[in-house]
Amino acid sequence: MEKRYETVFILTPVLSEDQAKEAAKKFKKTITDLGGKVVHEENWGLRKLAYPIQKKTTGFYHLIEFSGSGEEIINTLEVTYKRDERILRFLTVALDKHAVAYAEKRKGKVAEAKTKKKENAAA
Repeated sequence: MEKRYETVFILTPVLSEDQAKEAAKKFKKTITDLGGKVVHEENWGLRKLAYPIQKKTTGFYHLIEFSGSGEEIINTLEVTYKRDERILRFLTVALDKHAVAYAEKRKGKVAEAKTKKKENAAA
């Protein structure tokens, strides 16, 4: 049975915007190579950390929501995170039915905000 997961990771701020996107692409490829399916992805950009991590006060936040079966995906993904020097922190959680409903609602709000931004930019 396929379960839904959500993973958030923070990349070091010394990377460029392109390098941060390339790192996120690498982790998405890891998920798909192991038989998972990326459901949703959000790039939150450079944000201030709540507390310093490795003497850094900012980091690139990225969220990936995916589905897959078996713990092999999670174990391999977390080992990949631990081996990558660019990762400051990461968290992967399994979503229950209520969290999935909330994620769907959040995706709708994010899409709505993007369309409003485009409309305002065009005006």
